[in-house]
Amino acid sequence: MAVAIVYFVQGVLGLARLAVSFYLKDDLHLDPAETAVVSGFSSLPWLIKPLYGFISDSIPLFGYRRRSYLFLSGLLGALSWTLMATVVSSKYTAASSILLGSLSVAFSDVVVDSMVVERARGESQSTSGSLQSLCWGSSAFGGIVSAYFSGSLVDTYGVRFVFGVTAFLPLMTSAVAVLVNEHRIPSGERSILLSGSGFVESSKQHVRQLWTSVKQPNIFLPTLFIFLWQATPQSDSAMFFFITNKLRFTPEFLGRVKLVTSIASLLGVGIYNYFLKEIPLRKIFLVTTIIGSALGMTQVLLVTGLNRQFGISDEWFSIGDSLIITVLGQASFMPVLVLAAKLCPPGMEATLFATLMSISNAGSVTGGLVGAGLTRVFGVTRDTFGNLPLLIVVCNLSSLLPLPLLGLLPEESGDTDNGETKHN
Repeated sequence: MAVAIVYFVQGVLGLARLAVSFYLKDDLHLDPAETAVVSGFSSLPWLIKPLYGFISDSIPLFGYRRRSYLFLSGLLGALSWTLMATVVSSKYTAASSILLGSLSVAFSDVVVDSMVVERARGESQSTSGSLQSLCWGSSAFGGIVSAYFSGSLVDTYGVRFVFGVTAFLPLMTSAVAVLVNEHRIPSGERSILLSGSGFVESSKQHVRQLWTSVKQPNIFLPTLFIFLWQATPQSDSAMFFFITNKLRFTPEFLGRVKLVTSIASLLGVGIYNYFLKEIPLRKIFLVTTIIGSALGMTQVLLVTGLNRQFGISDEWFSIGDSLIITVLGQASFMPVLVLAAKLCPPGMEATLFATLMSISNAGSVTGGLVGAGLTRVFGVTRDTFGNLPLLIVVCNLSSLLPLPLLGLLPEESGDTDNGETKHN
C-alpha cells in the first residue's frame, strides 16, 4: 500500500508540470533552449540516486532505513512547491526550487524502489514485471487524476495557485511512511552502524560491492546500451513553444492532452504486462524504437500544417499523436525497469538499482541538453519555427543510432523459468 501510494504521489505531482512550463515561457520569458537547460538542471538530483541509496541502506534515521527518509522527502517536496508559489521570481530561483522538488521525489523513489526490489528478488520475470507494473500503474493513475485539472487550474487561477496546491501533495508521502512494514533497528546496532569505524567499513563494503556488480559484463553492457538509447536528442521544448505560441493551444486543452497521455501511459503498462513481458528484450527495443522513430516524424505534419489538408484539425492530430507515442514509449521502458531490478544482489538493492536508473536518467538529461543545443543551432526560438521540421527529423532519426548495439542486451527471452512458474 505504501509503495503504491508513493508512486501515486509521483504521478499526481504532474499537476504542476504544465504550470512550470507556462511559468518559464510566459512569466520568465525564456526561449526553448533555455527552458530545456533549466529542465536538465532541475533533473540533476536524479543523476546521483546511488548516493541516496547508499544513505538509505547504510544510515538508519531514527531507527529506520526506509520510513524516516520517506517522511522527510515529503516535507522537502512541500517546501519546494511552497517556494515556487510565493518567493520565486527568476530563472535561477525557479531552477533551484524545482531542483529541490526533484530531490524530494528522487530520494523517495530510491527508497520505495528498494522496497520493490526486496520483493522482486528471486522471482520470475513475470512476477517482477507485475511488481513494476503495480508501481508504474499507480504513477500513471496519479497522472490521470491530476492531468485535466493541470490545465484548467492554470487557465482559471494562474500558475502560482497551482504551485500552492501542489505543495500539499508531497505530504501524502510523509503520511504513508507509517505504513511501511519495517522493524526498528535497536539503538546498540545503530551506534555500531554510525560509529566511525563501522560507518567507514560499511561505506567501503558498499563501494566494493557496487563496483564489483557494475563492472560485470552482464550488468555494464546492458546499462551502456540503455544510456545510449536514452541519450538521443529531444525536441520537446521546441514543440511546446510551437503549439502554444503558434497554434495557440490553451492550458486547458493541453491538460486534456495530458489526460490522454496519462491514460496512454497506463495502457502501455498494461500492454507490456499482458503481452510483452516474455518477449526477448532485443526484439522489444528493436521494434518499439523503429516504430517510435517513424511515428515521431508525424510531428512534421503538424508543424507544416499538412494534417489540415487531410481534414484533421491540429487539436485532434495532437491528441492522437501523443496517445500512440506515449503507449509505445511506456511499453518500451518497462523492460528497462524489470532488467535493472533482476540484476540487483541482496544487501544493496537501493544502491545498485539507483545506480542503474541514474545512468538511464543521465542519458535522458544528455538527450535533453543535446536537443537544446540543436534547437539553438537550427535557430528555433519562441517565435521562429522555420527549421523546426528539420529539428524533428534529426531528433527522430538519431533515435535509431543505438540499434546496432542491441547485441549488448541479454540474449535470453523474457521468462526462463519452468512451465509451472509461467503458468502461475
